[in-house]
Amino acid sequence: MTDTEPSNASVLVVDDDPAFNRVLARALSQRGFETHCATDAEQALVLARARMPEFIVLDLNLAGVSGLRLIRPLLEASPDARILVLTGYASIATAVDAVKLGATQYLAKPADLDAIINALRAGEANPDIKPGGAPMSVDRLEWEHLQRVLAEHDGNISATARALRMHRRTLQRKLARPPAAE
Repeated sequence: MTDTEPSNASVLVVDDDPAFNRVLARALSQRGFETHCATDAEQALVLARARMPEFIVLDLNLAGVSGLRLIRPLLEASPDARILVLTGYASIATAVDAVKLGATQYLAKPADLDAIINALRAGEANPDIKPGGAPMSVDRLEWEHLQRVLAEHDGNISATARALRMHRRTLQRKLARPPAAE
């Protein structure tokens, strides 16, 4: 199947940004996918049960709530779906967690349409995600560690700050900054 052939596969796009959601759904529709959109977890679960999509594109951050929490319920609602997690703040920790929870692929935003379609079509996820060959900067290591501890505490900022022995506002400022470039 080429990128221009209709796939007739159904895709559920779950992103809390309505504009991004519409644009991605429209682009996937133009490539032959049957698309459905959800902007929150409840709507996503209802559509997953009703439509049984073959693919789900899931944003990692849904209005401040971790999209990782939604992976298992989505797979319970639509067991054969392959989930692609998209995020503007990619980290190795969240990629590994997403795959462990059942996502089949993980992409950092901005991702072009071809990369998204290729990720949807790809087979099983690789649970052995490895960092690149070059060592990470200290800033990047800190950001990765914060993301890992945050994931361990289910996205709870206060619990994460206590675990890190850090003031909550300091943690929020650090999390608000994009990750340091490699």
